[in-house]
Amino acid sequence: MLVAAPQAVHRIRLPIEVRIALAAIGFRMIGAFVGFIANLTIPDYQDQGFTVLDGPNPFWDRFARYDAGWYQGIAANGYAFTEGGRSNLAFFPLYPTLMGIGGRLLGGDKHDFYFAGIVVSWIAFAVAMPLLYRLATLDLPRESAIRATIYAAVFPSAYFFGIVYSESLFFLTLVGAVLALRQRMWLVAAIAGAAMTATRVNGVMFVPALAWIAWHASDGTTRERMRAMLAAAGSLLGFGAYCYFNYRLSGNPFTWYDSITRWGTSGYLPGANPLGGIVAVAEELITRPMPYLISERMAPYDTLNTISAVLALATVPFVWKRFGFGYAAIIFLGLILPLSSGQLEGLGRYCAVLLPIPLLLASLRGEARHSWFVACSVMFYALGLVLFGNVHPLF
Repeated sequence: MLVAAPQAVHRIRLPIEVRIALAAIGFRMIGAFVGFIANLTIPDYQDQGFTVLDGPNPFWDRFARYDAGWYQGIAANGYAFTEGGRSNLAFFPLYPTLMGIGGRLLGGDKHDFYFAGIVVSWIAFAVAMPLLYRLATLDLPRESAIRATIYAAVFPSAYFFGIVYSESLFFLTLVGAVLALRQRMWLVAAIAGAAMTATRVNGVMFVPALAWIAWHASDGTTRERMRAMLAAAGSLLGFGAYCYFNYRLSGNPFTWYDSITRWGTSGYLPGANPLGGIVAVAEELITRPMPYLISERMAPYDTLNTISAVLALATVPFVWKRFGFGYAAIIFLGLILPLSSGQLEGLGRYCAVLLPIPLLLASLRGEARHSWFVACSVMFYALGLVLFGNVHPLF
């Protein structure tokens, strides 16, 4: 008796980029659930003074902490110039502009702008991950490129990619600009770079690194190098447009800078010794670690931010050797401005967008090493997710 051979089962296999994007959304959903449970079981550290809905909500409020309130105000009401005081001009325009468009499409109520911010952040993250994969494949094998997206997703401060902050959009524009330059898509690179400098003030710091990457990506002919340099220079259009807007609103193209310097309890003044804050924290941790961490309110948060910055800077020579000067410059230039401000706040999230770091980690050999790195990163990611969601000053 003859038995028919079983027919092969044909399954539709989605492209790897689509699967990475879906995994990115799934990861955001898991993070939202973990944050929700944390908010249900752990009391808030302090009252931040605003909520997403009309009253406190343990699920939605964790998406909107600290600067999210400023972004919502810009999205709903636009910019306002405040002479001699804090002004929302300190926040660059692309992210709140997209929030404003989405919020009005959703209905225009207060919570609609917050919901729109979440959508923008999640979509930007979902698009950035497959672009990071494509960028990684230019230097790494496929398996390592996938691993790079995992490292970017579980970076200790990568929880900022899922909330009403501009980090995910900034990461998308930076990855998009570098990828377009590497592939000699000069117009796309200029648009992505302009979007980057219109998203965060420190975006302008990456322009020299983009110019270096563009120069070395060109084929060496005079015409191509000219296009490459124009593409890199095009990144300044977003920054220049916002300066022009500041001039029209206040009479000063750099009012955004004046607003930034009024941030923080002791002032935010870029240009100081970039190692000053790191050295101060290191001295405290060496000479009196327990009294410092226990008695100083900001000590645990400053320590986490400092460790993030130090470890990021430590990767610079290795990134330079493995991927070249342009990628190393992204890390250095991405940190030199915030480090020179005299403030340690935000260093973790500044590190989260530095795309060469996950590429470097993914390039290492040894499955055991990767398992250990990912496990450690996930632990600190969860810690930061819970602290930030419960209104601890880890911003």
